[in-house]
Amino acid sequence: MNFWEKITGSDMTKEMKAFESRVKELPVDYQDAWNKINVHLWSYSDFTGRNLMPILDGVLGLLEETAEEGQQVHEVLGDDIKGFCSALVGEEGAKSYRDKWREQLNNNIAKKLGK
Repeated sequence: MNFWEKITGSDMTKEMKAFESRVKELPVDYQDAWNKINVHLWSYSDFTGRNLMPILDGVLGLLEETAEEGQQVHEVLGDDIKGFCSALVGEEGAKSYRDKWREQLNNNIAKKLGK
């Protein structure tokens, strides 16, 4: 990735288009699950969203494999997609905006208290 792609985000646009073309090959219920997962995961994004690209790629790979095996999407992800997403990013160490703001607030308070 060159400097211009990093600044403009065109590298991520290319990746997202590649993801979407892969999603179109999935069954409809898997496509719906992907859309829900995609919505929930972006709240854990950093400023650029690049931290989510490997996570999204892994989730899409999981969906592709399980669809190929003929499993139902709710067998793979369960009924709580939001919980699945939070567990997934928790393992990867991604933080939501709320977590980042909480940490920043705690650091500011600690500085004011002289710790």
